Amino acid sequence: MNALIYTLGVVAFIIGVAVSIGLHEFGHMYPAKKFGIKVTQFFVGFGRTVWSTKRGETEYGFKSIPLGGYVKLVGMLPPAKDADPHEVRKTNTGLFTQLISDARTAEYEHVDDKDLDRLFYRKPWWQKLIVMAGGPMVNIVIAIFLFMIVFMGFGALTPSTTVESVSDCAISDSEAGRTCTPDDPITPARKAGLAPGDRLTSFNGTKVASWDELTTLIRANGSREAAIGFERDGQAREVSVATSVLARADISDPTRTVDVGFLGVSPTQSYVRQGPVYVASVMGDYVRGTAEAIVHLPVRMIDVTKAAFGGQRDANGPISVVGASRVAGEIVTVDDPTWAERIQRVLVLLAGLNLFLALFNFIPLLPLDGGHIAGALYEAVRRGFAKLRGQPDPGYVDVARMLPVAYAVGGVLMLMSVILIYADIVNPVSIS
Repeated sequence: MNALIYTLGVVAFIIGVAVSIGLHEFGHMYPAKKFGIKVTQFFVGFGRTVWSTKRGETEYGFKSIPLGGYVKLVGMLPPAKDADPHEVRKTNTGLFTQLISDARTAEYEHVDDKDLDRLFYRKPWWQKLIVMAGGPMVNIVIAIFLFMIVFMGFGALTPSTTVESVSDCAISDSEAGRTCTPDDPITPARKAGLAPGDRLTSFNGTKVASWDELTTLIRANGSREAAIGFERDGQAREVSVATSVLARADISDPTRTVDVGFLGVSPTQSYVRQGPVYVASVMGDYVRGTAEAIVHLPVRMIDVTKAAFGGQRDANGPISVVGASRVAGEIVTVDDPTWAERIQRVLVLLAGLNLFLALFNFIPLLPLDGGHIAGALYEAVRRGFAKLRGQPDPGYVDVARMLPVAYAVGGVLMLMSVILIYADIVNPVSIS
């Protein structure tokens, strides 16, 4: 049964990835068509065409390698300065110059006179900005929508003030998980006679309505005596006991430990539906975490490369779509979750993926969307300054000059993909 559920998790994730890619490309195509730009192709995947159909002037389809997608916007590269779009001149003054010339030639092979006003580069900068930002912005919307389904629809796992378990001994966080020994001190909760099912209602006369409030009061109490109010079997009770002092992780900085008060109870947890503020908070945390992951990606890729050839794989390091698919299979089977929890876990994984796709594509380098966005913004600034100074219009930004950078970045991305996929096959990340 677990094998079937595992497979369902993988398939659901792959379908979610394909839909996310398709919607990303639709985010480019829709405004492009609205602005009159000629769109000739809309594909999910790369490589050989598996299926396609033509509607109007646009061919839609799927390709064999589901690692991305693309929309063909005609005229993304302007012709060489003072050159006719139909007669892009070739020169042989250098490798990069030849590459740029060949790319321009390929760009205008199928451009007719009636298409000249529909070329991407001829559109106003703000239209280019909207078209190129449309893809990653759709991914952000998808992430928000999925997080809303998870946390506002299903709910977030939230600790309550009802006791689930009482620890037998007081040990620091660094030793958490080990078995108690006769030399370990008994927890204050055990001394006080607290038991699973008790609902803690007050601490030193202060009423508590949430686990966070209770935790804050306990940690601040140190080793002082505390009056703990609780309900058991519908009856209100109170007990006094001195809390222990233990080295626990700092709430504001989990990498540090601080000596704080300790009681020794764990809360029951249940799913509680949250509001938009909670969703926004989760999004903020994911954005910060994703941005940090992208910044440290080059260093982490070194670790992945080592792991691919026998080193230790970091469970929190980057993974490919192959690795993410394996994770999707594991998260729907590990710890025997309910079907609702399985759906939540896959949706959270897809939301995180969409957020990564959005932020990664905003990097201002070609061939990523951010490179074209940077070109559009630069064009706006350059034309704006020229207008303020009364100078002639400098014209369109020639992004073709950045093609060598695009080829280099594309090569690096392909190499990274190959390494990640290989590592995910020979030394995969496992959460179980």
